[in-house]
Amino acid sequence: MCLVTLVIMLLIMPGLIDYLHKIKFGQTEREEGLASHKKKNGTPTMGGLAFIIVPTLVYIIGSFFTPFKLDMNTMIILLAFVGYGVVGFIDDYIIVVQKNNEGLKPAHKFLFQSILAVVFFFLYRTSSTTDIWIPILNVTIDLSWFYFILVFFMFTAETNAVNLTDGLDGLCAGQMVIALVPFVVFAWMQGLYNVACLICLVIFALLGYLKFNKHPAQIFMGDTGSLALGGLIAAVAMVLKQEILLIIIGFVFVAEVCSVIIQVTYYKKTHKRIFKMAPLHHHFEMCGWSEEKVVTRFRLVGVIFAVLGLVLGVM
Repeated sequence: MCLVTLVIMLLIMPGLIDYLHKIKFGQTEREEGLASHKKKNGTPTMGGLAFIIVPTLVYIIGSFFTPFKLDMNTMIILLAFVGYGVVGFIDDYIIVVQKNNEGLKPAHKFLFQSILAVVFFFLYRTSSTTDIWIPILNVTIDLSWFYFILVFFMFTAETNAVNLTDGLDGLCAGQMVIALVPFVVFAWMQGLYNVACLICLVIFALLGYLKFNKHPAQIFMGDTGSLALGGLIAAVAMVLKQEILLIIIGFVFVAEVCSVIIQVTYYKKTHKRIFKMAPLHHHFEMCGWSEEKVVTRFRLVGVIFAVLGLVLGVM
């Protein structure tokens, strides 16, 4: 199933790129953005549609012919994946088709993200506990209804964090592949083979997408893809009861969103900037790093924290 997913992605991506070119679904870089990024104007976006639809359909169709079936865990993950992808698609549609560079208003986007977080909490609550496991201490704590706050924060924060990371060719998709690998191991160790299979399908879909998203990118995932991936990894962490380790394994995503929060907060108080530009990957570009160097270094950091999270999770 994984190889089928990869082959399908490699076969359909050129046609999708040509089609998006034809209907002029192109990226529009911000006026205040880096000058080096202006050449990316017109590059097809909404590429996330491919790596959402392909692994989802492969898993659903494969569930009729393989031991890997649809259960509550995989349903929650798929609904998060597709649901947040729909929110991202609406945002992209407003930007690309209606030529409104602001996209969905932040309040509306947050509302949709919040509604989905609530839905997934109650779906999950019907089949699982509100316990969380604290790594290193190896202690399990029942948060009761406070678990809802944790889940709400996980989904809204993670979707925004992944969205902010999608700013350089190959950065977001590459980081997501790295971050998902430890969760495959956790799922397998817990005997949740359906979940492990589904995560693997997404990884192979992203590898197929990366062939066309590496520098210089032929296509971008758009909010369609980044919000979907944020929802996916938050749902995976919730289902596998690795909520705390998500922070460690997804350190690069956390650093990106924290850099924006710090920058905005500090600027409002002092009218000065801590970073040359936020999110963090743009700061390093402003320091003179090439786009490829930033992506490579961030991937190295991502691997280090993914391995650290994996080690903590299997201890």
